[in-house]
Amino acid sequence: MKPDIQPEMLGNSPAFVSVLRAARLVAVTGATVLVQGESGVGKELLARAIHDASPWVKGPFVPVNCAALSESLVESELFGHVKGAFTGAVGERTGRIAAAHGGTLFLDEVGDMPLSIQAKMLRFLENGECQPLGQEQPRKVAVRVVAATNRDLTALVAGGRFRQDLYYRLQVVPLVLPPLRERGQDVELLIRAFLVHFAARQGVTAPEFAPSAQDLLRRHPWPGNIRELRNLCERAVIFHAGQILDAGFVQHQLCPGGMALPATVGGPAEIQPLSALSLPNGGISLENLERDMIRAALIRTQGNRTHAAKLLDVSRDALLYRMKKHALR
Repeated sequence: MKPDIQPEMLGNSPAFVSVLRAARLVAVTGATVLVQGESGVGKELLARAIHDASPWVKGPFVPVNCAALSESLVESELFGHVKGAFTGAVGERTGRIAAAHGGTLFLDEVGDMPLSIQAKMLRFLENGECQPLGQEQPRKVAVRVVAATNRDLTALVAGGRFRQDLYYRLQVVPLVLPPLRERGQDVELLIRAFLVHFAARQGVTAPEFAPSAQDLLRRHPWPGNIRELRNLCERAVIFHAGQILDAGFVQHQLCPGGMALPATVGGPAEIQPLSALSLPNGGISLENLERDMIRAALIRTQGNRTHAAKLLDVSRDALLYRMKKHALR
């Protein structure tokens, strides 16, 4: 395992180092791994690191977001189907499991897997058999499985929403990633790593945080975990390259939906006309910019989607579509 490749995999806190040590040990085996932790702690990155350090590294890494699977199509999506298996099956489809043959299947948000498919998934985990819809005989598939969830699976089992036998089959090796608020000094280490990472990508000079700003960052509870910290650092690099950022900047950024458009550091962050923005040499992420614009509009209108759509000069339906795309509420 090479935890230094991604900034998210850096850390010196005992809890985080312990998880990495266990991940290195299990990576070289074929054991099923269940990665648990809050949203934004880096569960998929840890799964990829396990894959990269495993004998399965030459095979594909196939991620599956179980929460996004349509219940009516989940079996076909995972196991595939043959032509004519059901109405609309005009051709053969290779499922995600078969596509991961020789590599790693990553079941993200496994706690949201529909109950209707859990029995078939259990059978696959027990004997490696994958039976596409409409095919009489199952086929053997060699796949290493890593699952992840931010939900309490034991509570789901108690509530009858997750099979107990599947739960025990998945948690052969449980790994729990700690939230960022429990990682102490790792916050400063991660900030430096992210600023350097994004500055190099954009071809600009990394900004710095003044002591007052660093104090606020250390005390912030980071409800969005590493993802929240990463986004803050990326915005700081894009819009404030080479500057020293004070507590006012951080206070504004740590508000829900905080914007990073050019403004007087420490002062109110007014949205600037696009013509006033300077494009970094390395470009910017339009996805992130669009998401931040939507958040700012929703905050400005106190969540009124109709008024927010007017601010953004789009229809309400277009705004709702983009909110869904970015998982905004």
